[in-house]
Amino acid sequence: MTDNPTACLLIIGNEVLSGRTRDANLQFLATRLGELGIPMREARVIPDVPETIIATVNECRAKFTHVFTTGGIGPTHDDITSECIARAFGVPWEVHEETRAIMAADYARRDPPVEFNEARLRMATLPRGAVPIRCTETTAPGFSMGNVHVMAGVPRIMRSMFEALAPTLERGRPILSHTVHADYVYEGQIAAGLTAIQQQYPALDLGSYPYYRGKGGGVALVAKGTEAEAVEAAAGAMLALLGQFGTAHEGEPPPEG
Repeated sequence: MTDNPTACLLIIGNEVLSGRTRDANLQFLATRLGELGIPMREARVIPDVPETIIATVNECRAKFTHVFTTGGIGPTHDDITSECIARAFGVPWEVHEETRAIMAADYARRDPPVEFNEARLRMATLPRGAVPIRCTETTAPGFSMGNVHVMAGVPRIMRSMFEALAPTLERGRPILSHTVHADYVYEGQIAAGLTAIQQQYPALDLGSYPYYRGKGGGVALVAKGTEAEAVEAAAGAMLALLGQFGTAHEGEPPPEG
């Protein structure tokens, strides 16, 4: 998987760090990026502090193939992601005329019409050279600036923006996954055996995930990689490993209850 492009997610917002808002975007993005062969290698939650946003964006865009950001592109004073991206790239933050016209027409055609005021104009103000990400949920766009892709924090809008962006992304071989599990088998029992399987398949990501159900628990083992034959072979070895200590099953453990 090391030959695939890589991704980093920056979740931007004081409301996430304070616990006021629960992030709902990380799982979606990690899953969809894996399907596109762009494994997410890092995710950070950072505050609405210009210096932090600018420094983190510049660090991560030099390190990863793609950097995705969520949050901070609305109309209020604390929505500062867009202007921070402009500062990170050293370009002006200016009204994007095409976007202004699209948004103004959208607000005007509503019944009743909505004023396209200075606050809403902020959402049509982009770093010079940015490519808007237009989606079906809103006329206020996200945008791409180099390898940095800036999207809304609202999950419904973020997902629409991502699906509009996805066809343009540099991608690699899809990340394949195979899960096995066993009830009443525990990590301490299988740790040594799992280490041996990982050593046998060093190009794969093997994970161990304990779970708890009612009176007992168990463990799920997951093999991930881009080579189908290796993933299946490793999953077979993990199934046999679990079978040494209990009854092993294919797939995820059933949900509790």
